[in-house]
Amino acid sequence: MPGGGATRTSVRIAVIGDRGTGKSSLIAAAAAESFRPEVPPVLPPTRLPSDYYPDNVPIVIIDTSSRGKLAEELKRADAVVLTYACDQPLTLNRLSTFWLHELRRLEVIAPVIVAGCKLDRRDEEYNLSVEMMPLMQQFREIETCIECSAANMLQIQEVFYFAQKAILHPTAPLFDQDTQALRPRCMRALKRIFTLCDLDMDGALNDDELNGFQVKCFNSPLQPAEIVGVKSVVREKLPEGVNELGLTLTGFLFLHALFIEKGRIETTWTVLRKFGYKDELKLGDDYLSFPKKKVPDQSVELTSEAVEFLKGIFSTFDDDKDGVLRENELEDLFSTAPESPWDEAPYKDAVDRTPLRGLSISGFLSQWALMTMLDPIQTIANLIYVGHNCDVASALHITRRRLLDKKKQQTERNVFQCFVFGPKKAGKSALLTSLLGRPFSENYTPTTSERYAVNIVQQHPGNKKTLILQEIPEDGVKKLLSNKESLAACDVAVFVYDSSSESSLNGAVELLSYVARQGEESGFGMPCLLIAAKTDLDTSSTSNRDSAKICVDMGIDAPVPISVKERDINDVFSRIVNAAQQPHLNVPETDQGRSQKRYKKLANYTLMSLSVGAAATFVGLVAYRTYAARRNTST
Repeated sequence: MPGGGATRTSVRIAVIGDRGTGKSSLIAAAAAESFRPEVPPVLPPTRLPSDYYPDNVPIVIIDTSSRGKLAEELKRADAVVLTYACDQPLTLNRLSTFWLHELRRLEVIAPVIVAGCKLDRRDEEYNLSVEMMPLMQQFREIETCIECSAANMLQIQEVFYFAQKAILHPTAPLFDQDTQALRPRCMRALKRIFTLCDLDMDGALNDDELNGFQVKCFNSPLQPAEIVGVKSVVREKLPEGVNELGLTLTGFLFLHALFIEKGRIETTWTVLRKFGYKDELKLGDDYLSFPKKKVPDQSVELTSEAVEFLKGIFSTFDDDKDGVLRENELEDLFSTAPESPWDEAPYKDAVDRTPLRGLSISGFLSQWALMTMLDPIQTIANLIYVGHNCDVASALHITRRRLLDKKKQQTERNVFQCFVFGPKKAGKSALLTSLLGRPFSENYTPTTSERYAVNIVQQHPGNKKTLILQEIPEDGVKKLLSNKESLAACDVAVFVYDSSSESSLNGAVELLSYVARQGEESGFGMPCLLIAAKTDLDTSSTSNRDSAKICVDMGIDAPVPISVKERDINDVFSRIVNAAQQPHLNVPETDQGRSQKRYKKLANYTLMSLSVGAAATFVGLVAYRTYAARRNTST
């Protein structure tokens, strides 16, 4: 199977090593394809044309004999050729005592090719693989070691071929040299490719499917004898790699490990790149484009088609059909993705899970809804990884602008984001925990970072909405609102306070006024609710009267009393969703905002009055001139 290349316009290679090790002669011999007895001490940048090697990528070689620019050139290099002289053992020792440590000190991350020059001058026997193994084990950045001779034109081209290959077809992302095995992310990518090529989904590639794979990747079919040969190689080394149906996944992975072990890593890279993978073994941007430009007060949701696909995937991987994806089933579902997307914050604890960390269908769909809102490109990628033939238009829907929803006094959204504000110890985290159906905890842990809770809220039979609560720590409010567009993504905001504490109420009202004012100034005001938490504690009648008056003054509904501890949440989540569904109601007004609105109305009225007066004057003038003209005519 032929190899492939990466989409690069050029490869830059820096050649370094002790003085007199043959750097300039090596470069000159590669460029001229012949030995030059006399070469300058330092060569200018040397270019090898694109047709020099099969990958059709030109190479620029930098001679770093000038120590002054060494660090600068190494930082710009895609690969490094590190030379020693085969007839000068001291230069070989200097690789480990100086040069490789120097590369690490300079934080050079480029792969290294160790090249022994002047091979024609060595007299004694030398086993390169035996001698270099300890060095390569100590310095994993060494890609390969080779010895050459410019005088005899021996393995000169191979030096730069290996350097280019290390860039276009890197080993590290695919293969672990320590364990001599494919890396997990490589195996996951190859499993996805195998699954896509297994058209009849019987767990094996038959001869037709193998040929389809071969033609897609290498533009030429396999002959029947070649297919038999491939299977024989696999069967001999790994009997379970082939069965009566064809090449199994185990056999497919074994073949690629064999290619890499035999120095044909470009074969595996060709396959990966044909299926859209980049060097980090993730799909490239051309597969994940999201062309529609979204304004700040629009959001992104899954389409009904995508939701139905996900329900089907859930059912497929729910092996015991208990309505829950256990951790191993969830891992199996994402086994064709680079990694499970929900293992880290903000997804890890954002939905309800069973005691054994399983996911119900509502939790599963809630995770997808959160990911789609926060990172739609990630949603597209993971839909593709798990098997969706992802046309963006059929998978994602961009909602109507919230400002337009407000004018129309209704919304078509199915997913609502709610910002949860409140002073410390008001009960914000308990509210999020309650949405997930988790028991109340007396332990207080302040929230210091981004935290979400997502669940599906039943409004009335057949009407389900997804509610995303985002807790905003009191210390993080100013940072959030320093972005003028931060409130655009918020469909509804709640302000939680401890109903037994007057200072907590004052803190919540202060936050409400601050957020309301920001909404008035930015034009992204949203429905707001006050939530009187901890009603199981002694509540102050004064606080109740004060909070009710504040709500009337600001034009929002009365506070919603709840006690998470006693599981008396007063249908609060349904109330939040109802508020979000009526974007024109419960939008708080501050005194300053109300004054500005009155001033604007007065200004508009004055302007209209002036316009009407001017129009009346103009009409009167026209009438007078008409009358005067008729009088003159009659006279």
